[in-house]
Amino acid sequence: MNRHGNPIVALTLVSLGLLATTEGHAALMQKVNQSDWWAGTTGLPSYVNMYIYVPDTPATKPAIVVVPHHCQGTASSSNSEMASLETIANSSGFIIIFPEATGENCWDAGSARSLKHGGGGDTGAVVQMVKYTLGKYNGDASRVYSVGGSSGGIMTEALLGVYPDVFMAGISIMGVPCGCWASGYSDVTGTGSTAQWSGACAGGTVTHTGKEWGDLVRSYFPGYTGHRPRLQHWHGTADTTLNYTNMAEDIKEWTNLLSLSETPSGTDTPKSGTTHQFWKNSCYTVYETFALSGVGHAVSVDGATIAAYFGIDKASTTVDPEAAACGGGTGGTSGTGGATGTGTGGSNATTGGHSGAGGNTSAGGNTSAAGAVSSGGRSASGGTNGAMPTGGSANNTGGNASNPTGGTPTIATGGSVTNTTGGKSSVANSSATGGSVGVGGSNATGGAVANTTTATGGAPNASVGGAASQAGSSATATNDSTKGDSGGCGCAVPGQTRNPNRTAAALLLTALGMFVRRRHARKS
Repeated sequence: MNRHGNPIVALTLVSLGLLATTEGHAALMQKVNQSDWWAGTTGLPSYVNMYIYVPDTPATKPAIVVVPHHCQGTASSSNSEMASLETIANSSGFIIIFPEATGENCWDAGSARSLKHGGGGDTGAVVQMVKYTLGKYNGDASRVYSVGGSSGGIMTEALLGVYPDVFMAGISIMGVPCGCWASGYSDVTGTGSTAQWSGACAGGTVTHTGKEWGDLVRSYFPGYTGHRPRLQHWHGTADTTLNYTNMAEDIKEWTNLLSLSETPSGTDTPKSGTTHQFWKNSCYTVYETFALSGVGHAVSVDGATIAAYFGIDKASTTVDPEAAACGGGTGGTSGTGGATGTGTGGSNATTGGHSGAGGNTSAGGNTSAAGAVSSGGRSASGGTNGAMPTGGSANNTGGNASNPTGGTPTIATGGSVTNTTGGKSSVANSSATGGSVGVGGSNATGGAVANTTTATGGAPNASVGGAASQAGSSATATNDSTKGDSGGCGCAVPGQTRNPNRTAAALLLTALGMFVRRRHARKS
């Protein structure tokens, strides 16, 4: 009888079990039950849902990055677009929150409730997600950030303006000044073209002096005198969806909020067609803009640039770079619901710190149940189409001037294209001279990656066990949606950047080959 049949079956079953176990090991974005993250809070919009990406090995005190999606986007589209950021999270240990305005056209960054500290609305819902994450995962309240494009950029600026005690910094990609979206805001629900839209702001017709902008934002959190978040703003000069003139208004607003001159500390051209302006306070660059000549509503920024700006690109870094440079300590929001500056035991009150005198801990906090309006009480009015185009990434080819080693902008904010040609999910070097990939094979753990595929402007595609770095060695963002991690959201779904099954499959084939050779030898 066939004495060797059972070992083959046994080996096959063991190997298949290994495949299943390995496949399930990678971290995945997960939805958090609303009843969990609300934590007894009332008055938040029911259409806002929370998704979270927690790496397999989070840091002891992880930083948190919030990624609000673009108009008509979803948590899944943001998840795909931020694949390269998730790869860095896997090694650095920070956590990513993907809020979703389920079924809505855009984010509410224009209603009175969203533009009031503790007033509920979409901004209040996102802040509640941050509080939940800080508590559940022992997060670092001094390192909470937000990044988003289009409506996500608008939402990022609203979060930083209304909740400066919660966020340390943000990146606004094609965003508008905080408060601009309230002008003629169409406060309706659903996916209609006028929902959550401000035609005046989008068209670039809302203008104020710097002081007027600053006073407007300060009115959203009266009496607050603490740290104001730093901001990086990217915009294309040919953008007609969210007019480029909004960048000039943004400069007036944030230089006033940060007590800076409207004249930049410096201007440079990191690459042809890209003008970078930056503003420094006494110890750090706290505001900067990138104007991309001739680019429309298709600017993108890659994970390496994002992580470097926030200072979360290395697991060994445990202090925000601005706080480290300015001697501001850890800062951040502390205590349950702490939002005002009248309590004790709060964050650092020193110059450059994340909070002003008196700290951030107080009874009552910013989780006020009042102020939110249910979805049934909105009325429609005017506005223009808020849908985002599906164009590719910006035509800017160099790195961030303040972070020249990071890749170029490569994650677009419109649409999501999974597994496109040349994408991140390419698996390089599945076998090499000397045998199959596996334990001790040519691509064993720690082995160098040969022949990896680098998408235009994207990060190297690390193959199984490879040693490719996170940031692209040369970044050339294009409008070609067939390139991974660049324009048109041509990004691989997280988990596709690595394929451990190929190692397990190679191990199975090697074992089967050894068995067949041994059986043939015995017959001979």
